[in-house]
Amino acid sequence: MPGENLSRDEARERAELLTVDGYEVALDLRSAVGDPDDGQAGPRTFRSLTTIRFRAARAGASTFADLLAPAVTAVTLNGRDLDPAAVFDGTRIVLDDLAEGENVLVVDARCAYSRTGEGMHRFVDPEDGEVYLYTQYEPADARRVFANFEQPDLKAPYRFEVTAPEGWTVRSNGAEESHEGEVWRFAETKPISTYITTVLAGPYHCVSDLYTRTLDDGSTLEIPLGAMCRKGLARYFDADDVFLITKQGLDFFHDHFDYPYPFGKYDQAFVPEYNLGAMENPGLVTFREEYIYRSKVTSASYERRANVILHEMAHMWFGDLVTMKWWDDLWLKESFADFMGSFSMVEATRFTGGWITFANNRKAWAYRADQLPSTHPVTADIRDLEDAKLNFDGITYAKGASVLKQLVAYVGRDAFLEGARRYFKQHAYGNTELGDLLSVLAETSGRDMTAWSRSWLQTAGVNVLTPVVAYDDEGRVAELAVTQEAAASHPELRPHRVAVGLYRLTPDGDLVRYARAETDVAGERTVVAELTGAEKPDLVLVNDDDLTYCKVRFDDRSLATLRRHLGDITDPLARALCWSALWNLTRDALLPARDFVSLVLAFAGRESDIGVLQMLHAWARSALTHYAAPGWRAEGGTALAEGALRELRRAEAGSQHQLTWARFFAASATSKADFQLLGGLLDGSATIEGLEVDQELRWAFLSALVAHGVADEAAVDAELARDDTASGKRHHVRCLASRPSAAVKAQAWAVVVESDKLSNAFVEATIAGFEQPSQRELLAPYTAAYFEAIERVWAERSIQIGMDVVKGLFPGLQDDPATLTATDAWLTSHPDAAPALRRLVLEARDDLARALRGQECDAAA
Repeated sequence: MPGENLSRDEARERAELLTVDGYEVALDLRSAVGDPDDGQAGPRTFRSLTTIRFRAARAGASTFADLLAPAVTAVTLNGRDLDPAAVFDGTRIVLDDLAEGENVLVVDARCAYSRTGEGMHRFVDPEDGEVYLYTQYEPADARRVFANFEQPDLKAPYRFEVTAPEGWTVRSNGAEESHEGEVWRFAETKPISTYITTVLAGPYHCVSDLYTRTLDDGSTLEIPLGAMCRKGLARYFDADDVFLITKQGLDFFHDHFDYPYPFGKYDQAFVPEYNLGAMENPGLVTFREEYIYRSKVTSASYERRANVILHEMAHMWFGDLVTMKWWDDLWLKESFADFMGSFSMVEATRFTGGWITFANNRKAWAYRADQLPSTHPVTADIRDLEDAKLNFDGITYAKGASVLKQLVAYVGRDAFLEGARRYFKQHAYGNTELGDLLSVLAETSGRDMTAWSRSWLQTAGVNVLTPVVAYDDEGRVAELAVTQEAAASHPELRPHRVAVGLYRLTPDGDLVRYARAETDVAGERTVVAELTGAEKPDLVLVNDDDLTYCKVRFDDRSLATLRRHLGDITDPLARALCWSALWNLTRDALLPARDFVSLVLAFAGRESDIGVLQMLHAWARSALTHYAAPGWRAEGGTALAEGALRELRRAEAGSQHQLTWARFFAASATSKADFQLLGGLLDGSATIEGLEVDQELRWAFLSALVAHGVADEAAVDAELARDDTASGKRHHVRCLASRPSAAVKAQAWAVVVESDKLSNAFVEATIAGFEQPSQRELLAPYTAAYFEAIERVWAERSIQIGMDVVKGLFPGLQDDPATLTATDAWLTSHPDAAPALRRLVLEARDDLARALRGQECDAAA
């Protein structure tokens, strides 16, 4: 629709005209249960009655309110009835002849329940038929639930009233004020942006607790805590651990931010079919329910959940209390939350190795995004809402967080945190831009932040740092220099605060650090004078301790050492940094994929950090699927499967390493013997000591069998009968779509591309099943169909589903120059396609071109 994509210029103009004083929103959600309204055509709807009190700067001015709804029944402006047919076009309500000063808008609408995770999402639990509702708005889907001015800098207080079926639990941002029969009323919120308002309704299972803290003035801060999930997940819900991390986080942020949590209660709801990891709605944070674990998982999963809990909590200050003016400065909340999530987790919880995960996992996301043609500065140029939706990416989150980690090394921890404290106090309940943060950091650090910001926040691309070492006649370091390079497309050379570590082998065979120097790398070449005269190292590690954001290369001697002794590095962070650097070499077509796979087979079995091990498994599979020469794939696949089974049998019985290797073996299985073992583990005729084949592991084993044609539809149906739950349904859909059959692929394509009947979760599951590396020939016919369909899909479907389809169905497994040519032909012939759509296709093209370069490198090995 023409008005659905709000532009930055439109938002700026509206913000100059309006000041919003408050919202009163009444939602009647009783229509969520039972049959749809009699005779109703189209989607199931609910009544949304909204009163907005706002002031206008000029008499007679015109503006618009945002609303995405099937119907509007009444609009009143300053007591004057407006004809809905004349003022509402499906996306906007035109407001003419505003009064100078106070205005009151009342909108009575029928809004649609969502199946895509955008707006008011409605989920029916297959186990018990219960209906669950929750909202998700970022960046601009509150307008799917109530009429509003949908932009982050028009903050206002909100009062929500919800009518819901008897017996339901209803929650919102504010505390419950009253509950009479079916009507729930909630306290007025502090001034917040539209995208972080929220409503949750349904027969949720609820657990409560209380956080207390004595403040500096002697008063006691009490924060009621709540944790919610579907009733069907209650038996798995470890709310005590959620509350433990929550309390540890609240302690940490109160210790360091010197600004008491400002939003009253702190509820956390784990909800079904969620598109994101979580959302920082003040007073009611929502999470994907996959963070409630039905089966055994590793400590990495609990660490990931703790990180997300703390990331969202950091948003209460960075994002909710102080909010970016427009999506250009999305990083002001996401980069800080990403950094503070790891920072607080390492310092306040049991997950003290969180910086290893950050270096190995989170930064890999950033490195990939920063080398795409769509890379952008951390402070991005966001023209409109479609741009904003796509900028929730590895730059805004992980690179931004990495840059902040570098900033802490640059200005010092104390100056950084003092800057945050001043920032909160100066801008509480307001909106900010880049300069507002830089000014307080300049105050607290005494440094000129302009040059730093220009290099790190306002330019794109990742630098490459390489050690160059010369030795004297006695074998000591005569000179150690660090060279810095940048891509021709983004030639910025940046100031890097780095540590350089020298490592050598001990008589016991350990590879340990014996010298370290911190220095400021600037320009093309920087000499590290402090290391002159050091004994000859076996390994030089630039960016030791992971202080900066860069790609690391090795000198020849260091690379040779890693090929023989990578597993002997005793420090887990240093080891993770070396793995990350080797993976970047593989992606950059400088290390053959088969060499990376060989390194994984040689050393992954000795990896102590479970999160790193899981990343190595993912990278090894990616190396085989995308970067290995096609002629070597079968040999490499056999080697991975054999290595996985060998390590599975070696792993300690019942350990998380055993579980991780079991999952990797299932994903790598290729031979008849592999499939026989997986089948035996499923039916109990085979066992591995200590390995409990629980429900999630059963699905992992069955998925491999189905994708290779060893198990059929009847086996998938039988497994669903064992696990007829929401999770089981998703696994069932994915497995069915993964069967190696042309008819199956045609059906899967049709239900995703030609129909909009599937929920977001089932779209995701179907795409995941459709795309199988072992089925390249079956998928070949869909290259042309993809390019014929994507512009129509983008126009007709919600942006979330459009993104899922365009990214998920790109024919990347057809990894040959012809696919590259077809992609280029589409881009050339569709210059006027939506910019966000073109960006997604350009990114997929870049991944494919990178894969082809990697395959050339591997073939030459």
